[in-house]
Amino acid sequence: MSELLLIDDDCELCELLGSWLTQEGFQVRACHDGQAARGALAEKTPDVVVLDVMLPDGSGLELLKQLRGNFPDLPVLMLSARGEPLDRILGLELGADDYLAKPCDPRELTARLRAVLRRSQPPATSSQLELGDLCFSTVRGVVDIAGHEVALTASESRLLEALLRQPGEPVDKQTLAQLALGRKLTLYDRSLDMHVSNLRKKLGPHPDGSPRILALRSRGYYYSA
Repeated sequence: MSELLLIDDDCELCELLGSWLTQEGFQVRACHDGQAARGALAEKTPDVVVLDVMLPDGSGLELLKQLRGNFPDLPVLMLSARGEPLDRILGLELGADDYLAKPCDPRELTARLRAVLRRSQPPATSSQLELGDLCFSTVRGVVDIAGHEVALTASESRLLEALLRQPGEPVDKQTLAQLALGRKLTLYDRSLDMHVSNLRKKLGPHPDGSPRILALRSRGYYYSA
């Protein structure tokens, strides 16, 4: 049974989603503000977090920043009542694994959570991938670049693994979306592009200054060997 921490100031919604998710096999704890959430996280780390953008004692995005600093590989799905594109972009830029606008269908939330949890588990063929000055542990979700370790989110790890397993060869966006996000991209969905952008920033360029991850028009992305 996966343990889920639901952070949302809407008590009625928490009760509704908590009841549904419990029936779906999740063990749910709910917090209604950032302070309570920090206490719950200090007490016990959940398997996944559902975090609302708007909290009564601060921004959920600020809490997401702290989560990424303290729990870099903890899967986080963001919720927003507004569903604004800027909220989605900021959430993904700060390391959210997925994003849903409220009101959301509990069935879609369940499916997204299960996809995020699947991506957070290391594959049975986990190994260490090395290319040039980069060494990636698929088990730990950590990249070592010239002796400097960089922690990746679950989505970034899946994305990098897919690119490193066929360096120099483009992987189309829908394939990458299935691997990194557990779903197909919809029209105007830039979630994958944001994860690629985050990954580029974390990895930095090659020692010669050239980019590590390149886009090939109509073909997808590839890791330059």
